[in-house]
Amino acid sequence: MNIGSIVIRSLRQHALSTFVTAASVALAGGLLMSVWVVKQQSQATFTGINGGFDAVLGARGAKLQLVLNAIFNLETSPGNLAWQDFLDIQKNPNVELAVPIAVGDNYRGFRLVGTTLDLFQKHEYAPGKKFILESGGNLFDEGRREAVVGDFVARKMKFKVGDTFHPFHGLIFDEKNQHAETYVVVGILKPSNTPADRVIWIPLAGIQHMSGHDPNAATDVSAVLVKLKAGSAISGFQMDMMYNKQGNRLTFAWPIGRVIAELFDKIGWFDRVLTLIAYLVALVAAGSILASIYNSMNERRREFAILRALGARRATVFSTIVLEAAAISALGMAVGFAVYAMLMIGVGEIIRAQTGVVLDPFAFNPVMLWAPAMFIGLGALAGIVPALKAYRTDVAENLTPHS
Repeated sequence: MNIGSIVIRSLRQHALSTFVTAASVALAGGLLMSVWVVKQQSQATFTGINGGFDAVLGARGAKLQLVLNAIFNLETSPGNLAWQDFLDIQKNPNVELAVPIAVGDNYRGFRLVGTTLDLFQKHEYAPGKKFILESGGNLFDEGRREAVVGDFVARKMKFKVGDTFHPFHGLIFDEKNQHAETYVVVGILKPSNTPADRVIWIPLAGIQHMSGHDPNAATDVSAVLVKLKAGSAISGFQMDMMYNKQGNRLTFAWPIGRVIAELFDKIGWFDRVLTLIAYLVALVAAGSILASIYNSMNERRREFAILRALGARRATVFSTIVLEAAAISALGMAVGFAVYAMLMIGVGEIIRAQTGVVLDPFAFNPVMLWAPAMFIGLGALAGIVPALKAYRTDVAENLTPHS
C-alpha cells in the first residue's frame, strides 16, 4: 500500500473532521483571495476611471468631494459656479472640451444630472469609446423635458423608450419631494461599465429651472468637466496654480486619478485590517488541521505500528501525516475558489449598484497562485506536530493485544 492510498483511506475514515477542517480552510482561503483582489481591483479601477476627463472645476472645497460628486456621482456638490466661470474655462486655449453639469434631483435614489449634448456627441469616456444608445433611442432635445437613461437605471427601474417619470427634489429619495415636471425617456444608453450607467441624463436647463429650485441660481452649474488638449500637462499645472493657489473662489481638481488615490490612502487602514483578519483566519484554519489530526493519533497508533511492522520506515509514517495535512488544505483551497467566486460576485454587485464601477471576479490575480501554495504549506507545517508523534510510535507496545 503506497502513501497516497493510505492518505485517501484516512481522509475517508475521518470524513467529518476532514470536512469541517477543509471548510475552515475554504473560508479562510476564499476570504483572503477576495479581500486581496477587491483591494487591488477597486484601487486600479477607481483611479483609472476619469470619465474621459482630466480635471473638474467646481466651487471652493475639497478636491476629493468634487471628483466623487462630478465623476462618480457620489457625495453632495460643494456648491455652484456662475455660468461665466464655465465660459471662461471653455475659452481657455489649453482646454479641448468643457462640459457643464448640474445636480440636485433624483428619481427613486438614482441621480439626475443635467448636461449638454457635448457629453454624448463630442466626448469619449474612454479612448475610442463614446456613449452609445440602444436601438430605437435618441438623445434628448435640450429644449424639452426629455431624458437619456443609463443602462443600470433602466434595468432596475424597467424603463423603456416612451416611459415617463416625475423627478424628486434632492439627492436622497423622499416621496414627499416630488416635482411637478414630467420627463419622457427618449433613449437608453448601452452599458459602459462606468458610473454613467447609474445616472438619468437630462438637459442642463432641466435641472436649472426645475420647480422648487432657487430662481436666482437658474444659470449656475454644479461643476465643469474638463478635457485638456493633448500634451497640456504643464497647462494643467498652471490652471491648478491659478485656481487653487492664487484664487480662493473655485477648486480645480487635477489630475483626477491622483485625487481618487487620496481616497485609498485614507481608507488604507481598513484594507490592512481586512487583510490581517484573513491571515488570522488562515492561522486558525492551520490550527484546526493540527488539532484534527493530532486528536486522531491515539486511535491510529496501532495502524502506524502495523505499518512499521510491515516494513514501513519512520520517515514513511512521518510523510504520510504531513501529506494528509497538506491534502486537507488542498481540498479546502479547491472549495475556497468557489467561496472566492461567491464573495466576489456579491461584493462586485454591491460596488456596481453603489458606484457603477464593475469588478471582474474572474480576472487572474497572482494571489490565486500564492494563496493556495501558502495554505497548503501551512497545512503541511501544521501536520509536523502529529507527524512527530506518529514518528515516535513504539511498534512492540502498540502491537500488544489489550485485554
